[in-house]
Formats: sequence, C-alpha cells, structure tokens
Amino acid sequence: MDATDDLPVVGSLAELTALVERDRGLYVRWSRGPATDLGEASSVDDLTGVSMTGLSANPLDVERWWEQRPVELWVARRLYDYEHLPREKGPGIRCWVLKGRENGRGPDNEPLVTDVHPLCWIDSAVIDEARRAVARQEGAWGPLRRTGR
Repeated sequence: MDATDDLPVVGSLAELTALVERDRGLYVRWSRGPATDLGEASSVDDLTGVSMTGLSANPLDVERWWEQRPVELWVARRLYDYEHLPREKGPGIRCWVLKGRENGRGPDNEPLVTDVHPLCWIDSAVIDEARRAVARQEGAWGPLRRTGR
C-alpha cells in the first residue's frame, strides 16, 4: 500500500458514526484511494470526459431535516446509496473518508472537494452493516444505481 493510502481502517458502523458525530465537513469517496486521487486532484465526468474542479464525494454531515433520527441510520444510508460503485467501476474501488473544502458540484449535484485530507478507509464489513440497517427499514430504499445503456 502506498504511503498516502496507509490510513486507519474504520471497522464498524458505530465507529464511523462516532467520527461523523465528532467532526463536520467529512465526505465519503469511492475510488482506488488517496494515492491515486490526490495525484489527479479532480474527478472526470464519465459521460463527457470533462475534468471537474475537485474530487467527487458525498457529504456525511447530518442535515437538519433529519432531526433526532439515528445518526447511524443516516451514515448507513450515505454508504448504501453508492455501494454499487465497486461492482460498476471495477477492481480496486474502495470506500474512504476525507475532509476537504467544497469547490463546486458535479453532474449528479455531488460536491466536488478540494484541499483533501484523507482520514480513513471504510472496511467492507461496514458496508455490509449499512445494507442490513437499510434492509430493516419499512420503506422501499434503493441505492442510487444507474443502469447501463
């Protein structure tokens, strides 16, 4: 593992939730990791090939409208929404947490983040926990998966 990718690993949904409760401005990113991403410093729009103004990531901050609902369920949903990416983007795609500054929006209205500080990897067991947490909910709730042409 590259030195840039030598990060601690979050091993449970509870551990990740505690991190989100302690700090604001955190994002989750699905990619080959900081060593690859920080060299590029920007994401590319898959449809057009245009380089964007930062790394595409998803915020972990709990929105006010969530009110007093469990933060752990919020975090589970943020992971679950994009858990399809490793299957669609290919080998080596992993989930990691970063802190950074929002510098615009991508084509799916996702934040584009600069001044990135990698914090930790998210173990695949946490994604499994997120799937189970979502499955326990009463409503229909699917990942933000796009189908191919």
